[in-house]
Amino acid sequence: MSDTAAGPTYAPTSTRRAVLNTMKGSAGNLVEWYDVYIYTVFASYFEAQFFDENDANSTVYIYAIFAVTFIMRPFGSWFFGRIADRRGRRTALVISVSVMSACSFLVAVMPTRDSIGVWAAVILIFARLVQGFATGGEYGTSATYMSEAATANRRGFLSSFQYVTLVGGHVLAQLTLLIMLSFVDVEAMKDWGWRVGFFIGGIAALVVLWIRRTMDESLSEAHLAEIREGKDPGAGSLKTLFVTQWRPLLLVFLITAGGTVAFYTYSVNAPAIIKSSFGADGAMTATWINLFGLIFLMLLQPLGGLLSDRVGRKPLLVGFGIGGVLYTYVLLTYLPQATSALTAFLLTAIGYIILTGYTSVNAIVKAELFPAEVRALGVGLGYAFANSVFGGTAPMLFQAAKSGGRPGWFIVYVTAVIFVSLLVYIFALKNKAITVLDREQGNAWVRTS
Repeated sequence: MSDTAAGPTYAPTSTRRAVLNTMKGSAGNLVEWYDVYIYTVFASYFEAQFFDENDANSTVYIYAIFAVTFIMRPFGSWFFGRIADRRGRRTALVISVSVMSACSFLVAVMPTRDSIGVWAAVILIFARLVQGFATGGEYGTSATYMSEAATANRRGFLSSFQYVTLVGGHVLAQLTLLIMLSFVDVEAMKDWGWRVGFFIGGIAALVVLWIRRTMDESLSEAHLAEIREGKDPGAGSLKTLFVTQWRPLLLVFLITAGGTVAFYTYSVNAPAIIKSSFGADGAMTATWINLFGLIFLMLLQPLGGLLSDRVGRKPLLVGFGIGGVLYTYVLLTYLPQATSALTAFLLTAIGYIILTGYTSVNAIVKAELFPAEVRALGVGLGYAFANSVFGGTAPMLFQAAKSGGRPGWFIVYVTAVIFVSLLVYIFALKNKAITVLDREQGNAWVRTS
């Protein structure tokens, strides 16, 4: 970052500094999303520790807890977004990862249903609700920070690492499961092995807590001083957001709706289908398929971000929308029928290529819409509301539709939500238009070389 700033945010003066701050910001993102996904990856192993395994709805209950945690994300987005916009991005990111660490340790050591009955499920719900609160703050603040910390002509590329590490958290969760299955059998995993994954998340979060304390602040000292002196009362204000920035807030919600329902359908439901299709005897094979698929998705993100720095963000979003509308039926219809590892991998890989059109640019597209004083709050809240309604509920709705013998209903639902977002991408977005962030830090579309 530069030593001085004429505006509310520092404009990075070197690619090296931007890369270092991106690495520090994304490291915490990696760990926080590992803590989120370790739950879904290990769900089938700890399910019986909290619910009666003879209950046909026990799997639905487990995924319902996953969905309920998304209720807390808007509250977390408000709480941490206000801190980020008033006290700095770094402060909010340090607090959020601390909360995630504490909750992971709690789940790792908590008693189960055999010891305390229904209270085990209550404690699990509490821990996941608090983690949902922290995750709500992580997304908006990290998307904002990584967009502001990037050099102007590499904003798409550098901000794409938010989803590199978001997907990377899922990869690490799958890798943890794979390593565990290499050393312990399924019964041991159900008995105590699932605790190891949560314990690792807690330890890793403590490491990231130290890393985040050394990263640069993207809000300028002059801007923070004005806020402290009461000269910018609108900073981090819901009133300012809903009165003067309601259009970009609504736009973020609509941009996110189709992307988030596709993300959880393709990256959570699809791996669950593979695990179910290959069964207990093929648990290792299914885990390998899912691991390689998610690594593929992770590696696609910088390519998508780099492409967006050349052609603009809109073409990638439109490509995702069209692909999602056409491919969701194919994925959810034929993946359960896949009998070979290669077929299962290819079906998910195609979905991940389509998904990259959204995931690789979603952070920068949203961050570019808001002024600095409400950027973290606006990005976080718009995302969190859509994520709560459409994203977090996708695994539960899929399991419910599957249990009720109506998987086609879920396919229609996902396709319809993506289609609505596609209309927004086509008619509400302009490609390579001058954005608020461009006016603060320099035009992304002016080439310096």
